[in-house]
Amino acid sequence: MEYEEYKVIYEGLNSVDDIEKLKEKYEEEFLTTVYNQKVNRETRKNHHVVKRNAAKLLKEWKRGKSLMELSKEWKFSPLMMAMLIFFEDGASRTEFWEYINDPDLCSPAVAEELREIIRNDIVYSPEANERHRKRGIWGETLMYDWLDEQGIAYRTEKDLKSLGGKTPDCLLDEPMMICGKKVYWIESKATFGDNTEFRGNSSKQLVPYTKLFGPGIVVYWLGCLNDLQCPQDVYVTDISILKEKLTKCEPEE
Repeated sequence: MEYEEYKVIYEGLNSVDDIEKLKEKYEEEFLTTVYNQKVNRETRKNHHVVKRNAAKLLKEWKRGKSLMELSKEWKFSPLMMAMLIFFEDGASRTEFWEYINDPDLCSPAVAEELREIIRNDIVYSPEANERHRKRGIWGETLMYDWLDEQGIAYRTEKDLKSLGGKTPDCLLDEPMMICGKKVYWIESKATFGDNTEFRGNSSKQLVPYTKLFGPGIVVYWLGCLNDLQCPQDVYVTDISILKEKLTKCEPEE
């Protein structure tokens, strides 16, 4: 995807309702993923500011302002806003998640508020975490099925646990060629590869993989920008990889 098109989408996704507005033109899973990435980044960026004002937020909530109103006012995740307010009110982390999993443990009024923030938080709610987990499995399944259909031998991240340290989702038993590139490993990402996502993945995972195993490829199943600046020996693709085939490397002379 071209950056200018992506920028319009990214800047236009400011609430769950915005996903509905763009569904006619773009896939819902893609929009949800981009929205999730944006909310995650903004939440990390603003967390210290919101936390610093937790006492003030608790007072406003006690005076009648709803958790959703505070979330919108501070442009902060509804569930994370509730968490900070509940912590300020003396609840433990365990207690808070018990309330989220069973709002009826609270008073009727608070329970209704919790149900509202859970409905409106598609990033941090238990249901959102489950969707994220399933999306990751979906991406890995696509990758493994693609390799199995070609009869390619490989080891999974689970198989590689004994090695310790950082390991890719798939380490090929022998290097293979794809699109003119020699690769030793494949990493599956059920996200959209924009500049921020790719930089983070590169520094934490992809570059270390190259130092341990050699060149490899990362697959962003929900798409990626066309002009990502790749570190040496890191290659990027999207779901179109399923149309490609791996081939054996030519013997070195």
